[in-house]
Amino acid sequence: MKRVLKVIQLHNNEEKLIKKAQKSDSAAQQALFSKYAPKMLSVCRYYISDLHFAEDVMITAFAKVFQNLNNFRFEGSFEGWIRRIMVREAISFLRSKKELFFTEDEQVVKETVSYEGELSTEQLQLLIDRLPDGYKTVFVMYAIEGYSHKEIAQMLSISEGTSKSQLSKARKLLQQQLELLRLRENGTI
Repeated sequence: MKRVLKVIQLHNNEEKLIKKAQKSDSAAQQALFSKYAPKMLSVCRYYISDLHFAEDVMITAFAKVFQNLNNFRFEGSFEGWIRRIMVREAISFLRSKKELFFTEDEQVVKETVSYEGELSTEQLQLLIDRLPDGYKTVFVMYAIEGYSHKEIAQMLSISEGTSKSQLSKARKLLQQQLELLRLRENGTI
C-alpha cells in the first residue's frame, strides 16, 4: 500500500480553531489551551518564582484570553497576543503581593553578563529568581521578552531611566552570581 503524505495548513487550522473558540466552542478552547499552556507557564514562571503561583496566574490569564478572544483581530501573532496577557497578569500578581517595587535611581552603568561555563535552563532560572522582583521583572521583559525600555516603562508605570537602571542592576547582580558560581566550580571558594 502506497502512503501519501498529507500536508496540513497549520495557519489556516489555527485561524479556524480561534474562530471556533471565539464562538465559545469548549473543544476549540481546550485545544488552544493545550497548545499554548506549556509556553505560557514558562512565561509566568519567568516572573513568578513559585511554580504554584505561576500556574494560578497562567490559569487566570487564560480566563482573560477566552473572555477577550473576540478582541483578537488576526493581526500579528496569536501567541504574542496571549503572551502579552500573561505578562500583564504576572505583573498584576506581583503588584498585588506588594513584591514589585523599583528604586528611582536613574544612574545606568553598561553591564554585560558573561560566563565561560555551561548553564542549564534550570540553573539560569534559579539565578534570575534570586534577583529582587523589580530587577527580575525588567530583566525578563527586556532580555527575554524583547520589550523596549519605553514599553517596559509604560507597562510598569515607571520612567525609562528607571527601567534602564533596573536592567543595569540586574545584570550586575547576575554577573556577581555567575562569578561566584565560576569560583565554586574551580574550587577557589
